[in-house]
Amino acid sequence: MIDRKTLIALIAAIGVSLPLAACGGGGADVKSEVKTTTTGQELTDLKKALDSGAITQEEYERERKKILSR
Repeated sequence: MIDRKTLIALIAAIGVSLPLAACGGGGADVKSEVKTTTTGQELTDLKKALDSGAITQEEYERERKKILSR
């Protein structure tokens, strides 16, 4: 038979360990995005791409609207 002190210690240990067992994260896929350029820099880069012929006028307008809508 378990004495009272041991039983209380066992119950306390279980009470502490059960909530911690759920802290494993569950394998959730967490993604974050870090933006290091400003909107102005994005627009400048986009204009350079247009001027160099890397993108068409239509592509420029579409991407410009996307940048400005953020």
